[in-house]
Order: sequence, then structure tokens, then C-alpha cells
Amino acid sequence: MSYSIHHDLEINAHIREVYEAVCDPIHLINWWPERCTGIPRTGEVYNFQFTEAYNWFGKVIRAIPNEAFHIKMTQSDEYWNPTSFGFDLESHQNKVLVKFWHVGWPDCNAHFRRSSFCWAILLQGLKNYVEKDLIIPFKERE
Repeated sequence: MSYSIHHDLEINAHIREVYEAVCDPIHLINWWPERCTGIPRTGEVYNFQFTEAYNWFGKVIRAIPNEAFHIKMTQSDEYWNPTSFGFDLESHQNKVLVKFWHVGWPDCNAHFRRSSFCWAILLQGLKNYVEKDLIIPFKERE
């Protein structure tokens, strides 16, 4: 048995802006990791660096512009390594429905519960970044 995190949110923006915010390292660093590199293309590797101790890697398993961006973690910690996460996007007039998921968690432990909470806060940061150009400094993010 594995555990999953799911969050849905609406962002008032063009779908292209939302897609870029979830896959382009230039935008990712404004709401999630401190540093990031990668190319949004299937098979490419992303580096998500939060601190020197949390310098993680994941492989792009799906990248469809303005539709989906999915990562399989490859080098992180024991809890994140078996997981994959993704953003599926649906355009509805002037809004984008972001269907976020993070699946494959081996246990419903404190780390899983904390990560679920952090994703909710970070996704609010994504929404504020895209809609209001609001950037929370890395040290102040969950």
C-alpha cells in the first residue's frame, strides 16, 4: 500500500503562465526550491536544491506544454525517493485548474503529513506568484 497527496486549486491566469511557473526553473525558484535546473522535456533530469543537505534530483516522466508536467524522484531522501509528483492543468475561460498530486509514499508518517501540509502552503505560493507576482523569500517558505 502507498499513500498519496492531492490538491486542486484555481489560478486566474493564462494556462501558458501556469505551465511555465510549474516547470521552468526560472519560475520554480520563486515559489518552491532555492535553486533549480532542468529542461521540461520527458527524460530530462531536474535538480531541486533546498539546502546543501537537500540537493535532490528527479526525472521528467511527462511534459506536455500547457497540459501536464510530472517528475519521478530519483535522488532525494528515503521518503521521497519512491514518489512521483505532477501538475495536470485544465483551462476554464480565464482560469486554470491545477490538479496537483504526489503519489507513492511508503508510509502515512510524520514526514508524509508534513509534506502534504507544505505542498498546500507552497501551492498557495504558486497561485500568489502567478496571479500577483508575489515572491516569498526562500527562507520564509514552508
